[in-house]
Amino acid sequence: MTSPAKFRKDKEIVAEYETQVKEIRAQLVEQLKCLDQQCELRVQLLQDLQDFFRKKAEIEVDYSRNLEKLAERFLTKTRSTKDHLLKKEHSILSPVNCWNLLLLQVKRESRDHATLSDLYLNNIIPRFAQISEDSGRLFKKSKEVGVQLQEDLMKVLNELYTVMKTYHMYNTDSMNAESKLKDAEKQEEKQMGRSGRQDDRQTPRSPDTLASIKADEKPVRRSSVKKIEKMKEKRQAKYTENKLKAIKARNEYLLALEATNSCVFKYYIHDLSDIIDCCDLGYHASLHRALRTYLSAEQNVETSKHSGLETLEAAAESLEANGDKQKMMETYNNVFCPPARFDFQSHMGDTMGVVCAQQPLESELLQRCQQLQSRLSTLKIENEEVKKTMEATLSTIQDMVTVEDYDVSECFHHSNSMESVKSTFSESYLSKPSLAKRRANQQETEQFYFTKLKEFLEGRNLITKLEAKHDLIDKTMGESQKTDCCLASGRRNSAVRKQESGEAIPLMVESCIRFISRHGLQHEGIFRVSGSQVEVNDIKNAFERGEDPLAGDQNDHDMDSIAGVLKLYFRGLDHALFPKEVFHDLISCVSMESLQERAVHIKKVLKSLPSKTLIIMRYLFSFLNHLSQYSEDNMMDPYNLAICFGPTLMSVPEGNDQVSCQAHVNELIKTIIIHHDTIFPGPKDLQGPQYIVPGSGEDFCDSPHCEPPLVEEPAPDTVSVIHNSEDVPAALIV
Repeated sequence: MTSPAKFRKDKEIVAEYETQVKEIRAQLVEQLKCLDQQCELRVQLLQDLQDFFRKKAEIEVDYSRNLEKLAERFLTKTRSTKDHLLKKEHSILSPVNCWNLLLLQVKRESRDHATLSDLYLNNIIPRFAQISEDSGRLFKKSKEVGVQLQEDLMKVLNELYTVMKTYHMYNTDSMNAESKLKDAEKQEEKQMGRSGRQDDRQTPRSPDTLASIKADEKPVRRSSVKKIEKMKEKRQAKYTENKLKAIKARNEYLLALEATNSCVFKYYIHDLSDIIDCCDLGYHASLHRALRTYLSAEQNVETSKHSGLETLEAAAESLEANGDKQKMMETYNNVFCPPARFDFQSHMGDTMGVVCAQQPLESELLQRCQQLQSRLSTLKIENEEVKKTMEATLSTIQDMVTVEDYDVSECFHHSNSMESVKSTFSESYLSKPSLAKRRANQQETEQFYFTKLKEFLEGRNLITKLEAKHDLIDKTMGESQKTDCCLASGRRNSAVRKQESGEAIPLMVESCIRFISRHGLQHEGIFRVSGSQVEVNDIKNAFERGEDPLAGDQNDHDMDSIAGVLKLYFRGLDHALFPKEVFHDLISCVSMESLQERAVHIKKVLKSLPSKTLIIMRYLFSFLNHLSQYSEDNMMDPYNLAICFGPTLMSVPEGNDQVSCQAHVNELIKTIIIHHDTIFPGPKDLQGPQYIVPGSGEDFCDSPHCEPPLVEEPAPDTVSVIHNSEDVPAALIV
């Protein structure tokens, strides 16, 4: 029989097992609840993402519409300009170009944000909806698998409980059998001990008496011993049987215990992880794809915006007052060009059209000439001082208006907080007490500048008037009449011969190229820096009168003005040097990566042009190639020259994108400058004047009217003379 203590211990063991199983069962229930909660949170997150992008799509489309309305409002205003010619001519000015690019940038942003809204609605939101649907379906199936695994685990635990109970039962039987066996052994020992004691306590008796006693007691003792022995054998067999069953039960229990622990460990370590993986199957990857779609859309919008802003930035950097002045004067050449000279109108048949210097007027004219010379010397000194003061004042004004206060990057250094953004930088800038003082100083300086400008212009006008009188009297007095007459006659006769000869290279082109090749190959910014419009008009009018103002070895002309005359000639042609008929054929070569292939294609297209046009092209591009070889000094490589001559030599036909086509035109002109010798025929195939590098031992060109080249090269630091201070670019004033 088992003792009460052992019975209580067995009950405690069972109770402890049941408590552990109960805790496991509670864990399993909480696991499913946790997975349910994660699924709900995931669905809610995906729903929030859909709602967020749906609202963002509405904001983007509203923003797009507002931008479109804003752009159309001002574009319509621009289109409604009555004077279409004026509108077209003004569009070439750099501020108007910036304005147009700004409106185009707004329209670009409008389209981009409309595209963004469409992507949100028709791409990103459906992705999140699909992820939500897939996650719910996968979670449901994963939960079914998890429930099945939990049921299998509980079966294992129940089996362990059954095996443990069996082990306890057999072990109890074994212990009971062992107890009974021990009782039998005790009874046997007791029986055997009692027989021995009785023999020892008996007194000595006669043999006959002992024999009679033994005969009476012997059957009784043998029967009791046999009975005890039989009971002991039976209990021994029972004990052995129960002991074997207990051992087998214990073995089964230990095996089941090991298997159960392994199953529990596998479930918690591997199965749960696999179930969670099933719940997450494709979720993170799909979410990654959806978010990458959003990032791609936003990044493309930023790239598009950045591209437009770069174009606008380039236009802002190209804002240049002197260049716009040049464009305006070229556009309205008839308005700004000097009028014809006033001729002497004789009165009543007076045929004397020159100043009379005969006696007694000769001494009076000589005295007047000396007085004018003295007066001019004083005026020039005074006007030069006024000019220096005016230029210093202008420099001060430029410093005031070019202060670099446009960097607002500090406004975008936001913290991670969700507080509203406030532009403290702009407020602090506008609230500076010195702002009003700066404005007052600027206006006062401007007033002083215009006072000096007016004084300088009045002084220069007076000097011009007095110089004209002085030069005429001086000429009349015969001091320089012979030299001037010979020079003028030579230039006039040369121009007349040139025009009568019918040469393929116009006199204006040939003379300007000859002058630049002799004196301006190293002139920095040639063809890029604008010259004096007054001098450009003077030189142009001289050519139109049949003269050659650049003949001879004199180098007293502004190099930028000479370059301006050459560009003005090609810009003033009724038809551009490159006909519009071959525009698209020529532009198609830009897509070719090899410059040599481009050159072959260009040669094939230009082959159809008239020989006179090809001669002029060959002559011009040979000169430009020679000029580009001095790019380290003049800063004009083939691409920079192409930028200057591209719009002049090849106009973009209407109906094409001016910005993109102009870039292709510049690339085409650059290719022709580099490979001119491959593109244009040689002297054997195309007879006519050729450009020859000065100083190469040959004539400048094979035209009969070209002058021999100078022996000396111009110094690298040669500075062109600018006669009119009002034409000096602001960037050159110190």
